[in-house]
Amino acid sequence: MDITGATAASRPEGVRGSLPALRPVRRILDETLDRIDGLEQLQQLDPLAERLRPFVRSLPLGAVREGLRGGWLGYSAHPALVQIPIGCWTSAAVLDLVPGERRAATLMVALGFLGALPAELAGWVDWAELPTAEERRAGLVHATASATATTLYALSWAARLRGRSGRGRMLGFAGLAVATAGGMIGGHLAHGRSADAA
Repeated sequence: MDITGATAASRPEGVRGSLPALRPVRRILDETLDRIDGLEQLQQLDPLAERLRPFVRSLPLGAVREGLRGGWLGYSAHPALVQIPIGCWTSAAVLDLVPGERRAATLMVALGFLGALPAELAGWVDWAELPTAEERRAGLVHATASATATTLYALSWAARLRGRSGRGRMLGFAGLAVATAGGMIGGHLAHGRSADAA
């Protein structure tokens, strides 16, 4: 099955004929997904995961814990919450490319950073309840990428406030790249969980 969701036999001739142009993209995508799959085999992450898991579970969150887990939604709140930082940071990247939009970009960076905090907390709460070591390994890498992106954006915000807009933009673009990589890992993890549940 290819990236269009259709098998080679079921695709119309015109679609089949256009696929050679997509082969480099497919190869990169397949290699990326293979690497993400490989994260689940990183057994060296298990000692850290086993130390972090009881710590996260012991956080005195009270009723907030179930709210973050999305009991009121019927599914995890984390995927919904991450839309705030990702949306704001993507907007900041676009605004950074537009002359005269420095203040608007800084605002988007700030809002994204503030929105990332509850999103990451929700992610950690979910991570502590993942049922398998493989999921916890991938989840730990996802959480590390998310924390790295949030840190880069905190530094970007600070640089912008000091008038170092060039440095702020570079930190922002780096943060968006890391957040995108982390998002791919998170999406893979969420897809795997839903596939297991199906």
